[in-house]
Amino acid sequence: MSAVKNDLIVASQFDPKVNALLAQRTGLAVRDVAPGPLTELPVGADVLFALPAPKGQTLKETPAPRGWSDVRWVQLASVGIDYYPDWLFDGPVVTSARGTASIAIAEYVLAAIFTAAKRVPEIWLGQASDWRRIQLGLVDGTTLGLYGFGSIGQALAQRALALGIKVVALRRSDAPFEVPGVERVDTLEQLVARSDHLVLAAPSTPDTRHAINRATLAHAKPNLHLINIARGNLIDHQALLDAVDEGRIALATLDVTDPEPLPAGHALYGHPRVRLSPHISPSTDQIVPALIDKFVLNLDRFRSGQPLTDVVDTARGY
Repeated sequence: MSAVKNDLIVASQFDPKVNALLAQRTGLAVRDVAPGPLTELPVGADVLFALPAPKGQTLKETPAPRGWSDVRWVQLASVGIDYYPDWLFDGPVVTSARGTASIAIAEYVLAAIFTAAKRVPEIWLGQASDWRRIQLGLVDGTTLGLYGFGSIGQALAQRALALGIKVVALRRSDAPFEVPGVERVDTLEQLVARSDHLVLAAPSTPDTRHAINRATLAHAKPNLHLINIARGNLIDHQALLDAVDEGRIALATLDVTDPEPLPAGHALYGHPRVRLSPHISPSTDQIVPALIDKFVLNLDRFRSGQPLTDVVDTARGY
């Protein structure tokens, strides 16, 4: 990597208040750039801190902005790369936000599992006539299936195992699992058949699109709880609707959908066996500080000419 000048200019699509924090942490000039399609970058911008497309928008077909040729490093504010234009990955090094929200997402998944097992909010009493005894589920001893074993899968596996949950996982590579106690399965069908809770934690790629479909759901273990915190297009939504309507799976918790948001009147809204949330699982008050910390660590490497961490591999999808 070539020598880096001392007066770097960062173009950032974050809120101006966040950009002020970024400037304070780094001592660099941070220029505000509006989120959404990039039409022009500040003169001489060396680094771009890019946000994914706002919900309901696509940036895939947008052209490269004026000033793009000056940029030498792009830091993404997400792990997935499918919400960005293709030209973003054709030039300078691009790094992802891998790991910044893994714990938050893992906690969301565990909350969904416990909410279902303990029948929350059904158990809360609003009046004396609501008093009744109902049977609750036990999470201990159940099996969590992970489709994908990146930073989110690893954070979730660690916490699930500590709670007495068995963990089985399917990943693309043959690399050993980073978390002791995780059992490997060879196919998605095996994963679906063994899981009480099936979590989708894989990137959006041509290979993962509609991985959950009629054929895979036909292998579902009775009372399967499907949880998607990855990308909506990993699921064939019509196949999912048919499966929940027919009772082949007990519950679907979806933090992501395709499209996002779903159009008004979609059958998933209000479905008694579907729980929708607005792609909120990564969102905590710690996400921005974590993103800034990650950027600062890579900034030190960028300034000294060292290879950056978490460089995006477009073939892998993150």
